[in-house]
Amino acid sequence: MCFQVSVNRRALLSLGAAWLPGLSLAAASQSNDAAPGVMLAKPWQSTLNPADYLVSEKLDGVRALWDGQSLHFRSGRPIAAPTWFVQGLPTAALDGELWLGRRSFDALSGVVRKEQPVDAEWRSVRYMVFDLPQQPGRFAERAAQLRELLEAAQQPWLQPVVQSRVADAASLQARLNQVVAAGGEGLVLHRADSLWTPGRSDALRKLKTVPDEEGTVLAQIPGKGKYQGRMGALLLQTPDGQHFALGTGFSDALRGSPPPVGAVVSYRYRDRTPSGLPKFASFLRVRELE
Repeated sequence: MCFQVSVNRRALLSLGAAWLPGLSLAAASQSNDAAPGVMLAKPWQSTLNPADYLVSEKLDGVRALWDGQSLHFRSGRPIAAPTWFVQGLPTAALDGELWLGRRSFDALSGVVRKEQPVDAEWRSVRYMVFDLPQQPGRFAERAAQLRELLEAAQQPWLQPVVQSRVADAASLQARLNQVVAAGGEGLVLHRADSLWTPGRSDALRKLKTVPDEEGTVLAQIPGKGKYQGRMGALLLQTPDGQHFALGTGFSDALRGSPPPVGAVVSYRYRDRTPSGLPKFASFLRVRELE
């Protein structure tokens, strides 16, 4: 179930859409790209030339930014990491992912979101760094500087994300297949000649066998038939500001207690319509509050 909905408050109320008290459509539709100092990826397009990019594995971890003094989520909320973990970080700003390994996101999330860190759990966490935010120079230059910086830090849990080149589309597809077959999520491609810029960038791309993205919940649309009395679909705003209803992939429990207005959810999709809306979209998970 994936259909476009013309969005205005009166139309939503006529559908019986649920609204949280005091939360306006404008507030609910604020983009999750709003956090300052974060560079975000767009989906890969086959018309692009892979040879212009440095390619790395897309890690299914938790985004973590280090400003030289504190470690925080991309929203800006502090991460409660052990003292030894923070003291091992350099003074330069870093952007990367906290990571436990492939197919370990849920376990990782449980570790890094605790208000009181458990030292033994953090001993298995790695900080995989992929950029030096707000630094001058092209990405290829920043990647080289990053490798030198982290090597000098001599912390085994502090590692640069490996960046490499691919020659063409066939090589890129082979690399993607290799990563996915080994349990990886996909690839990230960063233009080698690009400067660092905050926000969703044309220079940063992500590629998966089944693409996904995040949307902000604008409303809960009541269900009909077997879903009577429960949520039938979520009205979402996509990263580019479009709206569509997501109605598949939900458990019965989640339909009974759906994500609230303002929550950010991830969904998979197979393709896009000519207007850019996701086709055959299916719910993946709720992004944890940060």
